[in-house]
Amino acid sequence: QVQPVESGGGLVQAGGSLRLSCTVSGPTFSRYALGWFRQAPGKEREFVAAIMWSDSSKYYSDSVKGRFTISRDDAKNTVYLQMDSLKIEDTAVYSCAVHRSGTYDYAPSYGYWGQGTQVTVSS
Repeated sequence: QVQPVESGGGLVQAGGSLRLSCTVSGPTFSRYALGWFRQAPGKEREFVAAIMWSDSSKYYSDSVKGRFTISRDDAKNTVYLQMDSLKIEDTAVYSCAVHRSGTYDYAPSYGYWGQGTQVTVSS
């Protein structure tokens, strides 16, 4: 069974950094494309970043480009989201998911979701 589990969230001051991790159970992790999404209270789920399995190509939303970095370690079945220069508007529950088909910045394209981890950025 494929099950993503996120960790690494917390409270950080604006301008600070956090690294989120997502470990995915399943025998073929190296062949998954993976994505990070976030959802703030009262807002819709928003694409953050995705990384491909074939060539590790990376995609970012405009709101995080240049501040966040997605990476993967196939030996550990883990995908990371390094978040630097955090802003108050980055506050949200961050979830990782395994891509199934379709465009990479579209939540319904993903089939397996973790429970999420809370990131709170304070002033």
